Amino acid sequence: MSVNSSVLEAFDESKLNSFHWKTILTAGMGFFTDAYDLFIIGTVTAILTPMWHLTTTQLSILNSTSLAAAALGALFFGKLMDLLGRKAMYGIEVAMLAVGAILSACAPSFIWLVIFRFIVGLGVGGDYPTSSVIMTEYANRKNRGFLVTMVFAMQGLGLLAGPLVASLLLSLGIPHAVAWRLMLGLGAIPAASVIYLRRKMPETPRYLLAVKQDASQAANVASHLTGQRVAGGSWNGTVAKQSMWSRKHVIRLIGTAGSWFLIDVAFYGNSVSSQLILKALLPHAALVTTTLVATAIFLVAAVPGYFVAAGLMDKIGRKTIQSVGFVVMACAYAAIFFVPTIAKLPIVFLIVYAISYFFIEFGPNTTTFLVPSEVFPTNLRGTAHGMSAAGGKIGAFLGAFVLPGILKASGLNVTMGMLAGVALLGAVLTMVAVPEMKQRSLEDNEEIHHSATSTSPRHSVS
Repeated sequence: MSVNSSVLEAFDESKLNSFHWKTILTAGMGFFTDAYDLFIIGTVTAILTPMWHLTTTQLSILNSTSLAAAALGALFFGKLMDLLGRKAMYGIEVAMLAVGAILSACAPSFIWLVIFRFIVGLGVGGDYPTSSVIMTEYANRKNRGFLVTMVFAMQGLGLLAGPLVASLLLSLGIPHAVAWRLMLGLGAIPAASVIYLRRKMPETPRYLLAVKQDASQAANVASHLTGQRVAGGSWNGTVAKQSMWSRKHVIRLIGTAGSWFLIDVAFYGNSVSSQLILKALLPHAALVTTTLVATAIFLVAAVPGYFVAAGLMDKIGRKTIQSVGFVVMACAYAAIFFVPTIAKLPIVFLIVYAISYFFIEFGPNTTTFLVPSEVFPTNLRGTAHGMSAAGGKIGAFLGAFVLPGILKASGLNVTMGMLAGVALLGAVLTMVAVPEMKQRSLEDNEEIHHSATSTSPRHSVS
């Protein structure tokens, strides 16, 4: 298939421009919505439990449905965007989010709410591979880590918006029977706002070259987006269509999907910690009060991690940031395991919690979103990211629904000891199976066979 080096160079060596910032907003709004929905459903279930007389089993079904659907959505959209193209799929996932949110707000019963939450989950899962891959393929080499991380950082803003909206609606005295529907329905607004922008986004030049073999169109898109005249035929070669199941890619998939699985399991440690902090500081507080306090803790401890990671991703590197994050999490959880009295000292416990929360967002929670979009060739990029994201959702499921039983049976310090081991395993897996892509071209992942007349060097995975 035709490959044009000037198109690839134009993207790799371009400066940050307005299109990059527009793409951050277009892609990031999906993660804003994902995060808003992630928080708001907790408040909604707290309201619905007495209203609909929900059992523990029903609550588990309601929460697990969206996680299972997200895993399926990631796999489905990731595969299709490799087969049909990035443009063909982009915008469908946020449309599903918007439709699912509106339908959820109108749900007449528990069964219908579960069905509509499944639709939301499919959209959430689909947003992971589509947005990450598209931002990665449009990014320049120097700022790629910053750009993709900024897309994911919109999650932090969504996690702030959720409790603020919930607190506002509850504090206004709106009846609970109306408030929970408003909470769910409002999630459709940010998702719907970028459907048009996503559907109008052009196909990425990297996909046009490596998969569609359309060098002319790739050059046109590159010229338009970089503001430079990009030639359509400076050299020709052949890009090998690589297999996901080669030894090289299987090892990388174990690294990306495995580390995402482990961070989502280990993240449960902070969920437990947040509840303990709130119980210790505000044992008799109302729902609005605990919601605002949890928001303040997240704002101070976690949100800065997203943006510090974005600023340092292309300087320190993904592998270092992910490894350090896992190690600090392991140390924080191990401290609670070895010194269980920490849990009875709210201020000390809050400090340990804040440190671990910062390094979760600064570390693997952010890098696991970025790395799968960088370390695989173009024809596998969506599929591999979808599989990695699905691994994370399975980890979230286990963290949310298996570990509570362990906590109840074995206690806090044993649970934290186990999670310290999980985080340490994540650090080891990162060091062994995750390659570093800092300042490297995406074409380093391709196997490009040059024609006899070409003098350009061969690109291949190192």
